[in-house]
Amino acid sequence: MTQAEIKLCSLLLQEHFGEIVEKIGVHLIRTGSQPLRVIAHDTGTSLDQVKKALCVLIQHNLVVYQVHKRGVVEYEAQCSRVLRMLRYPRYIYTAKTLYSDTGELIVEELLLNGKMTMSAVVKKVADRLTETMEDGKTMDYSEVSNTFVRLADTHFVQRCPWVPVTENSDPGPPPPAPILVISEKDMYLVPKLSLIGKGKRRRSSDEDAAGEPKAKRPKHGADHKEPIPDDGIYWQANLDRFHQHFRDQAIVSAVANRMDQIFRSLPVGYNISKQVLDQYLTLLADDPLEFVGKSGDSGGGMYVINLHKALGSLATATLESVVQERFGSRCARIFRLVLQKKHLEQKQVEDFAMIPAKEAKDMLYKMLSENFISLQEIPKTPDHAPSRTFYLYAVNILSAARMLLHRCYKSIANLIERRQFETKENKRLLEKSQRVEAIIASMQATGAEDAQLQEIEEMITAPERQQLEALKRNVNKLDASEIQVDETIFLLESYIDSTMKRQ
Repeated sequence: MTQAEIKLCSLLLQEHFGEIVEKIGVHLIRTGSQPLRVIAHDTGTSLDQVKKALCVLIQHNLVVYQVHKRGVVEYEAQCSRVLRMLRYPRYIYTAKTLYSDTGELIVEELLLNGKMTMSAVVKKVADRLTETMEDGKTMDYSEVSNTFVRLADTHFVQRCPWVPVTENSDPGPPPPAPILVISEKDMYLVPKLSLIGKGKRRRSSDEDAAGEPKAKRPKHGADHKEPIPDDGIYWQANLDRFHQHFRDQAIVSAVANRMDQIFRSLPVGYNISKQVLDQYLTLLADDPLEFVGKSGDSGGGMYVINLHKALGSLATATLESVVQERFGSRCARIFRLVLQKKHLEQKQVEDFAMIPAKEAKDMLYKMLSENFISLQEIPKTPDHAPSRTFYLYAVNILSAARMLLHRCYKSIANLIERRQFETKENKRLLEKSQRVEAIIASMQATGAEDAQLQEIEEMITAPERQQLEALKRNVNKLDASEIQVDETIFLLESYIDSTMKRQ
């Protein structure tokens, strides 16, 4: 775990959950697994606060626990899962693209709450959608439920592990921590619920839907609560499935950019004849990128997607792009040349790239100092004398990808800190703007005249409005930059994970 990753985890935990949860989370990231009382002692936090913080972290799958043989429960942070909070906007936008506004809100609720029952998600989303509809229109629970089922069928949401029900009536002491299990066949099994109802709107007054004031409402006891039809069956967003979708889309986009004319000429509905399909597959299989491979000729051959090579090509293209932006097109030419030839001496680089010796030397040393390329020494004699040693430049994609990933983490941490600084500097103005908006909303609800509303709006001066607009533009740019950097992080992480699995 690098310092850049720990710092980014700290910023994300503080931004989403506050200082106490951030303190406990970062402590676990730094120290590894620890029992409850040790965490409380080392962080100087009360036992009650540590328990609450751990509950939040476990609820959002950021901390796991395990029982050791001595019966001690230890808690361990999941740093990689904390870093996934960067990708929440992308998960939500993907759900919106695939399953419209309903899918977007379902995934958003699951990400915001960590784990929820299906019935709770359906009711909450139906209420939120009803709020955005015209007066008199409501969202049926059944429509939201159908979208939830589609998300489960495509594995974008999944069940959480649960405590199995045992028939053993052993009166012995309970285990120090529950053991959660789930079988693969039950992971996407949606319970049969008959959710009947419609979304409700929030009321600004103290009266409920029947027009009865809060003070006169009968207080129902615990016995009058309606039973939850799917109590104990909790759901969460399946981040791995989203990552699979991102990976597939990245590969499709890369092929489309390389073979744009092919994709433009595809017939509507993909009703392709066998002859045309064979031509497309042959082009893909013969392409130097080798995204698609062919094995055997029986029955026309078997075509497969080579995911590792595809991810390697995407990671290499990312590195080339960074080299070009950072050092210029000539450096990018040298980088691609070394990448293609595997190993080159300095004189060979000068000749192949057709760049003067002094410039080529400077560019090679620049990229070497930034760890984009490496230098390998091959001595002719045991004494390693420089005059009798070959010095070969090479590109280690895995090493360069790890270096760039580390820089991406630092970049996002800087972006988050800058956004926090911008917000803090304009805190008073933002609070004033929120107060004015609240007053205007309240007056509009009571039927105030336009002149009165205009008078309230003028409480914010023209220079203040310009300052608010500038702040909004800056924050939007920072948010967009975070998403773009995270796209690079995803490609690099996917390539590194794929490479490590093959080793």
